Amino acid sequence: MLNKSAQDQIATEIAEGLVVTTRFDASGKVLSAGAGKQGDIAVKAGEPDLSSYIDHTLLKQNATSEQIMELCAEARQYHFASVCINPTHVRLGAELLRNSGVKVCTVIGFPLGANTTATKVFETLDAIANGATEIDMVINIGALKSGDFTLVAHDIREICQATHAGGALLKVIIETCLLTEEEKVIACLLAKEAGADYVKTSTGFSTNGATPEDVALMRRVVGPELGVKAAGGVRSRADALQMIEAGATRLGASAGVKIVQGETVTSDY
Repeated sequence: MLNKSAQDQIATEIAEGLVVTTRFDASGKVLSAGAGKQGDIAVKAGEPDLSSYIDHTLLKQNATSEQIMELCAEARQYHFASVCINPTHVRLGAELLRNSGVKVCTVIGFPLGANTTATKVFETLDAIANGATEIDMVINIGALKSGDFTLVAHDIREICQATHAGGALLKVIIETCLLTEEEKVIACLLAKEAGADYVKTSTGFSTNGATPEDVALMRRVVGPELGVKAAGGVRSRADALQMIEAGATRLGASAGVKIVQGETVTSDY
């Protein structure tokens, strides 16, 4: 980040022919954000190790406490990276997974991303207080498509600051199926500038999920510094390996057990 003055700072990220520049004040508030044409980067993907990649996921609105308990037991058994559950189940998940090494991930502004920033911040703080250690937030997709990059940048940055202040990790869901390629690049660059730890393809509740092409694009854009999570449509071991080969460092899947066992499932979350 470059100093513009004693008060303001400018962050610039370049990838895939686009440059995104965001200006912050001394307190970290986003003052402006814009996108234009320029540059390109590339990066190599990592090596596969399926269990440690998987966020074992149950986000259905009719999920019961018994199903969450089963999910957590499976996560313990297979040593998944995390369970990804709705905020109402976070406290239970945290209790069940204490000292297991499995993290508790929850979703914020889910699945539409259309909540106000203040609401998302409250959700984040509440989730962390209940035991969440990873936060998957949905960006304001309508604002991005309207070209209001300042709103998108502010939204991500506020949730990022709340997340990191609570010692948690932030993944930013951009919902690739609703975006043009240029919008995907801008969303990833804004997330990177805001200090996010990961960018994530999808909620799994929209018109499509992750594709290897989107994962590869996101990896090129964010470089090696950020994680990339592929979510939605990861239904088999072959799918998982393909996403990892494309550059994913996490996989969101509701059928983690079947995937590591080499089976194929026909539905997502």
